[in-house]
Amino acid sequence: MRPALLILFAFVLGSIPFGVIIAKTKGLDLKKTGSGNIGATNVLRAAGKGAALLTLFGDLLKGAAAVAIARYLSANLFYEGLTGLSVILGHNFSLFLRFRGGKGVATGLGVLVIYSPQVAILTLIIWLATALVTKYSSLGAIISFGLLPVNMLLFDPAGIKVLVSILIAFLILARHKENIKRLIQGTERKIGERARGA
Repeated sequence: MRPALLILFAFVLGSIPFGVIIAKTKGLDLKKTGSGNIGATNVLRAAGKGAALLTLFGDLLKGAAAVAIARYLSANLFYEGLTGLSVILGHNFSLFLRFRGGKGVATGLGVLVIYSPQVAILTLIIWLATALVTKYSSLGAIISFGLLPVNMLLFDPAGIKVLVSILIAFLILARHKENIKRLIQGTERKIGERARGA
């Protein structure tokens, strides 16, 4: 498979909106519920733990699968990184949702599971610890992915991997702009807080 086709495939794979699909099975329009985000946190508020876990697994899996396929096809670290970035972009700007989408956290973590497993584990620990202590999933994502380039530099310092980690962090933090504003204003919803209209 040519690199361009691999990157395009990753974007289409990333575009699959598992949260929207799972919420629809429960009669919910996720884009009109709660924050309107298609990720597991909003699914948790709208449809409960089981649906949220399925969404989380689906979003993780598509990130991991894209990079795993690139590796299987003997893509080098550069193209593995581009494939990972493409699957995150697909999630964030889904073909199936008129180029709207999620924030890329679970998909980004799935990318890291294959691309840099040790950094993926560290990112997950920081995310979970922050979320458990503060009860804000968004803050966990902001801190864990904000630290991603530093952790990559410290624990898996291949030059291209550090560059890819900077780009992943940028993609994810840029999608959290409104969350950052709400955190500053004290209006951000906590984990498990029931969504309006759910």
